[in-house]
This record gives sequence, C-alpha cells and structure tokens, in this order.
Amino acid sequence: MTPSPPLFLLLLGLVGAQATLDLRTAAAMASGLCKTRPTDLVFIVDSSRSVRPSEFEQVKVFLAKVIEGLDVGPNATRVGVVNYASRVKNEVSLKTYRTKAGLIRAVTKIEPLSTGTMTGLSIQFALNVAFSEGEGARVKSPDISKVAIIVTDGRPQDNVKDVAQRARDAGIEIFAIGVGRVDMSTLKQMASEPLDDHVDYVESYSVIEKLTKKFQEAFCACSNAATDVVFLIDGSKSVRPENFELVKKWINQIIDKLDVSESKAHVGLVQYSSTVRQEFPLGRHNNKKDLKDAVKKMAYMERGTMTGQALDFMTRNSFSPGQGARPGVAKVGIVFTDGRSQDYIGEAAKKAKDNGFKMYAVGVGNAVENELKEIASEPTGEHYFYTADFKTMTQIAKKLQINICQDEDPCECDSLVKFQKKVEDALQALTKKIENMSKRIALLENKIV
Repeated sequence: MTPSPPLFLLLLGLVGAQATLDLRTAAAMASGLCKTRPTDLVFIVDSSRSVRPSEFEQVKVFLAKVIEGLDVGPNATRVGVVNYASRVKNEVSLKTYRTKAGLIRAVTKIEPLSTGTMTGLSIQFALNVAFSEGEGARVKSPDISKVAIIVTDGRPQDNVKDVAQRARDAGIEIFAIGVGRVDMSTLKQMASEPLDDHVDYVESYSVIEKLTKKFQEAFCACSNAATDVVFLIDGSKSVRPENFELVKKWINQIIDKLDVSESKAHVGLVQYSSTVRQEFPLGRHNNKKDLKDAVKKMAYMERGTMTGQALDFMTRNSFSPGQGARPGVAKVGIVFTDGRSQDYIGEAAKKAKDNGFKMYAVGVGNAVENELKEIASEPTGEHYFYTADFKTMTQIAKKLQINICQDEDPCECDSLVKFQKKVEDALQALTKKIENMSKRIALLENKIV
C-alpha cells in the first residue's frame, strides 16, 4: 500500500514552495547588478514656470530611474535633490535617505516652484549647503566622487559661469542636461570637461528618460574590472604634430573612463611608424595622474605606417608576462591609425584575436575601413570606429566602452556569478530535501504496510 496522492503531493508541494523561496532569494541577489563607486550625488532641478507640471513629473521619473540603478547606502552613493526657480529649496539632503525606496518616495513628492530661473543661485546653494558636511556630504577624498547633475530648460536669469567654476574648483563634477529651448552656451559654461561627456540635450521632457542608462553607466564601478589595456598608436608622418597632440588627449580621455589601480585596470602604450617603440609597459603606472602624465610626454615618431608589425609586437611583447601582463586577466588592444598600412596586417590581426584579445580599431582621415574591420573583434560594428577629422575624436572616446566581460555588461559579471552560485546552492539544497523527503515517504510506506 502506498501513500494517498494528496499526501504525496502535499509533501512535494512543501518542498517546492521552499525551493521557490530559495530561488526568489537568489534572484534578489541579482537585482542590483551594478555596484556604483562611492559618490555624493546632488540633482539640481529647474522647476521654473516654463516647466509644465506634466513635464516636471517626467523629470521626477528620470531621477527615480537613475537612482534605481545606483548602489545607495551610507558607504556607497548618497543622493540629494535641490529644487530651484527664483528661490532654492533643499528637497533631499545627502544625509536623509539611506535606501532607494525612501529616496524614490521623496522624489515623487517634490512639487514645482513655478517662478523664475536662478540657476547660478542654485549652484551656489549646492556648493555652500547641499555638498556641506552638515547636510551629509563626506570629507573630500580621492575615493569619493562629488557629482552634480543639473536639469534645466531655459536661459538663467543670473550668472552661472563664475559660480560653476568655483564648484568645479571645489572638486564637484558637473553634468548639464538641457531640454527644449535651453541656452546651449550656458550648459557649456556650467559643465565639467570634457564637454562631450558632460553636456547632454534632449528635445523635450518626454524623452529625458533616454539619458537614464548613460548616468547609470557613469556611476558604475565593477568589482571584477581587472583588465590589461594596451594602446597601439600610429605615429606616422601623415598624422602631423598638432594632430598627434589631439591623439594624446584622446588616449587620456579613455583613461579617465577606466578604473586604474594595482588590482583593476593596467594600461600600456606602444607607438609605431616604420618601427615599433614601447612607450611604457603594463603596470608601470597604476594611477591615472601618472598614466596621463606619461602619455603627455610621448614624443612623435613620424615616418611610415607598419601596422602589421605593430600588431605582431603587441601580441608577442606587450601582452606577455615579462612586460607586465597578468595571467587570467582580460586583454584589450586599442589600435589607432590614420592611413593604409604599408605592410600586411591580416595574419597579425588574426593572431591577436585568436589569443583572446579584445581588439578595438579606431581610424581617422585616410584610414582604410576594411583594415579597421580586419583588426576589430566581432561584432565589428561595436569594435571599430571612424571619423574624418582628428578634432572629432572625442566623440569616439565617448562611444568606445571597454567591455571587459566577454558577453555581458561588465557591471553584471560579479553579481551574476553570485546569482549563479546562489541558484546552484538553492538547487543542491532542493535535491537534498527531495532525497530526505523520499526517505520519509519510504518510511511512511513501510509503516502503512
């Protein structure tokens, strides 16, 4: 005689319910995929009379979505909100809310002030009050970012240039978002350099949400972001000295996006023309200041364009342990050129990719598209870039996101590994429970018999 179906199903149902609970717990572990670096972040929001109530609601949705992607907490990201028109109101202090839920509830309750547009006054308020220790800002430190995001739709009725400069001098990084008929020159006066990264424009409040991902990524710091990056730079005579200086600025713009440290991103630099010269190996400079200073000192080689030879040098030397490459760490090569190679690049480009290096190819001016595609990793559309003019290279630096995870968003990797481990643990626990339940059912069968 066996247990009745209801008893058997009830026992399995109890196990299944517990398994569902365990798996939900595992899923919760993966809900906050991006760990943001410690930041004191203050939104400065224009609610002047030109911003209609429905539009102000869209601004609040934008703020809530950016907050949703942050790692909010007293030791992570603290968030404040300053509301302004003719006067300034401190809606949320950096010290007030320590959870996303509390922050988002507070944001939804903000009401527009509906008077003038005193943007300069609001920046001064942020500098003096919102970013003060009394309001919850942390002591100035290289490990903690100070960021202001200004959202405005009009021309300010006061001066912004001088007060914005004072804020930047105090270490506050300023992003300026303009909507509709905003005065673009004002945005540029407020924003930090490089302006391409810190000034954004949307045609209406209805599409401001499309900027959400940009700001979530801007604050993202991946805990597993160890990567070795080597720049391979064309220093041929066709580049010309003044453009070579722009190339160096472009390299430093990308370095600014990396998490450079002993345990995270290491950077090496190679220049080539008719010959190849290593400027500095991986791991020599492990902070951004030293790295950028070394890039600035790079002397222009001139002469020819032996890109194939340079690719071979990178593969054999730059990414070797003897030159500072770390075993088991993602390898990224960024190749810049302004013309057709004078040697064959196919074999060397293939070897680099076969070795598992993620290759980006950047071309300017007379660079050959087919050669760029041959150098670039798959999908080529995400790994090769071209611009006709050296002066617009900053746009490429803005687009080029060095993704050190093979198939995932870099900010997801660490959390996904934890999620996978949690799921595996939950499944193992479920298996044991089913085994134990089977034994208990067997005992029940014996007793019933």
